[in-house]
Amino acid sequence: MNVKDCMSTKVCYCTPENSVKDVAKLMCDNHVGCIPVCNDDNCVVGVITDRDVILRSIACDKDVCNTKVTDIMTCNPCCCTPDMAVDEATNLMSKFQIRRIPVCDASNKIVGILSLGDLAHHDGEVGKGEVCATLENICKCNGNTKNAE
Repeated sequence: MNVKDCMSTKVCYCTPENSVKDVAKLMCDNHVGCIPVCNDDNCVVGVITDRDVILRSIACDKDVCNTKVTDIMTCNPCCCTPDMAVDEATNLMSKFQIRRIPVCDASNKIVGILSLGDLAHHDGEVGKGEVCATLENICKCNGNTKNAE
């Protein structure tokens, strides 16, 4: 199975010049926790997550109306391609401990996003073991949880 078979193609994105407040509203309106940051050619130059908004702006007393995305985004994010095998993408997600990975074409233009939710939704094709292993690797919990007996 390839990434294109389970990725989300409806992707909202922002520019580096958008304000943190604009991106937070975009996340809220679209019920997402990660927004790819694209340049004028729709090429991915970064990502910003809900966690970035909290830890890199609000917790640092930055003015979300005047702070630009470029000031708090993760630059040069890990991306995958639509034709990449899902297990290759989950290996990248595990290696870099990321829950969502932008999907880009050969020109680095955004064409989708692959999330843990997408993997879970397609667990019949991807395999429950693969989905669980990816989540475990991202969280680095090694199968141990606070509620484990």
